[in-house]
Order: sequence, then C-alpha cells, then structure tokens
Amino acid sequence: MKTRPIRWLIALFAALAALAAVLLFLEGRAVPDASADSLSSERVRLERVFADVPLAQPVWLTQPPDDPDRWYALEQKGRIVTFTSTSSRRARTIALDLTDRVRFGGEQGLLGHAFHPRYAQNGYAYVNYVSASNPRRTVVSRFTRASDGVGFDRGSEKILLRVEQPYSNHNGGGQLFGPDGHLYVGFGDGGLAGDPHDHGQNTRTLLGAMVRIDVDGGDPYEIPSDNPFADGRGGAPEVFAWGLRNPWRFSFDRKTGKLWAGDVGQNAWEEIDVVERGKNYGWAVREGNHCYDPPVHLKIFGSGECGEADKGLTPPVFEFSQRRGDRSVTGGYVYRGKRNPGLGGKYVYGDFVSGRIWAFDPATGHNELLLDTPLSISSFVESADGEIGVLSYADGAVYHLTTP
Repeated sequence: MKTRPIRWLIALFAALAALAAVLLFLEGRAVPDASADSLSSERVRLERVFADVPLAQPVWLTQPPDDPDRWYALEQKGRIVTFTSTSSRRARTIALDLTDRVRFGGEQGLLGHAFHPRYAQNGYAYVNYVSASNPRRTVVSRFTRASDGVGFDRGSEKILLRVEQPYSNHNGGGQLFGPDGHLYVGFGDGGLAGDPHDHGQNTRTLLGAMVRIDVDGGDPYEIPSDNPFADGRGGAPEVFAWGLRNPWRFSFDRKTGKLWAGDVGQNAWEEIDVVERGKNYGWAVREGNHCYDPPVHLKIFGSGECGEADKGLTPPVFEFSQRRGDRSVTGGYVYRGKRNPGLGGKYVYGDFVSGRIWAFDPATGHNELLLDTPLSISSFVESADGEIGVLSYADGAVYHLTTP
C-alpha cells in the first residue's frame, strides 16, 4: 500500500514524543534492588530465584521438552545462556553466541526462542532476531543441538524466514510451537508510530501479523493447508491472523490450546487478544476498542465507529488505558499450576513500563490487580509444571509467583 506523507510525518513526531515520555518515566523510576528477595501483596508474592546466575537484559526464559531441570535465557544483545535449577554462577554456560549477527538497540536484538516439540530426538531449536546485516530484517532460524548436548552449533543455522523491517521498533519477536505442532511467529507492524505503511491491514505482508508455518514439511517449511491464505489468494500464505501492532509476548493455554497475546498499544490503549485463524484484530483502524484514525466527519460527530473500515474486525477480549502510566503490555499465561488455586484459569499478564501485574478472568471479564512492582517486566515465564514467573529486564532478576 502507498504511504501517506502527512500521516507518516505525524507518526514520526508521535513516535519521538512517546519514546521521550517512556525514557523520562523509566529514568525517574528506581531500578529494583538486585538483592531484594521478594515482592508481595495480599494476593500474590514474587520470590527471587536463580539469584546466583547473572543475566544481562533478558527477554525470554524457557525450558526444553522433557528436561524440567534445565533453563535457557535469551539476552537481548545476542546470547542464549543455559543453567540448571541448581546452578551456581560457575555453572552458567553460553549455549549460543550470536552477538556478531544481531543488531542490538531499543527493541532490536535476539528476541525469541522455541524448542521443537521433539527436541529430545532431533535437537532443533528456533530463534528470532534482528539481523546486523543491511537492510534491517527479522531472521527466523533453526539451530541444531551441539555435541555437548547443552549448547547449539553456530554453524548449523538454517534460515527459514527473512522479513525486512523498515524501522527499529515493533519488531515483534515472540515465537512458539502450538498444540498443532506448527511454529507461530509474531510480527509487529514494522515500527515508527501509527503504522505509516498500513502493514496491519495488508495481508500481503507478514508485518502486523501472526504467522504459522509447518517446519516439519518442505524446505525450509510448508504452509499449513488451513491457513487463511494457504493458496496465496488474498494474502501471504504464512499469515494466520493480522491487524496486530506489536504482539511482543504470546502463549498457548496448555488446557484449552487457545492463543493469548498482549498487543502493545499506541498512545491510549493496551489490549489482550485471543488470536484465532483468519481474524483481523483491527490495527491501525482500531487501537483496542477505539477508532484510531477516524475520518474527519467521525471526529466532528464523535462517533465511536470507524465507518466501513470497522466491519469484520475482531475486538480484544480486554483493554486497559495508558492514563495511569501503563504503556507497554507484556503478555503472560493462563495459569494452570497448583500453587495459586485462586488464579486457576485466569490470564496473568503485566506491563513493562509500570511494572503492574494483573489477572484477567475470561469467564467473568473481571480484571484484578495482583501486584504493583518496580520491575521492568520483559516476559513472563511458565515452568514445565505450569507455574508462572516474571523476568525483569533492568536487573536481570527472575521471580517465581507464589502465594503470600
């Protein structure tokens, strides 16, 4: 689609203003004490774990299938660090170092990591990073387990996807295998502000979309036959759903299989989506439930609708305002653990900027504030047994969510 020059200029100023506001906000906040062992409220408690394993700017923490004792952490600058639940600082191992291949800065870097469901058998792990080469692009690659059985072979990289990124923000980066065995990859709209290139509503691009591919078929992958544009008519075959701004973190409910995503808002609303095949989640026609860029006549009459463009859009299951300082939703998990029975079936998520953590009940629509923290929550963590933790970007701390 053709870029609109005026909208592009407005978007540039909006992006600079938003960035300045976030930086000033973060500068005024105290970085959490790295020696703090816990944070608590009447509802929940965060207890620090792995304090003897130093992490630098972590954005993801996960476990391989069939090994509940081992953890792999992504450091945004380009390294994957591995350790066990009983590791000391000396036991920390660099599983993969891609710092020479990764473009780091702002929202760029090594952003996603997923183990193949049959990792124990095939040794395949998949990463998502912004490449240091020009032009700027997201790279989704497969690496093979190294001979030591712990790390990954740098020379084994097999690139699955290259997607050019016009700007340094809204790169998405999350990727997971779904219950269907396919790889899901979340792409932001490509950045700046206001989606100046209209990627969100353009099904021909992978930007602003949730992508689904079958990595077990074809070379380097096959298109699942039930993808909405599997035949290439009407959109890119890889697209599963679209109209997303920046689905930074998403997860599958291990009981129902539903795909939950936190989609970062523009300047007013953050949203939680249940992402389903073939659906359009509205960006940049809508921001949450609200018309983002309405025509002049709608602005004059104050209509909440977006005219003809509003038809066929899927609303979020929940939205929250940025007015209280919540400015960047971090998607979490539907809780299926045993230590917090009161959270069973609720979607636990947070905000990177404010540090608040909530629980949304899909059965009632009620959203409960669990804890107000000083943490910069880059990701939530789900252990093999369904318990939930929190990853703090600023100090590299990992916290386990438990009862007070």
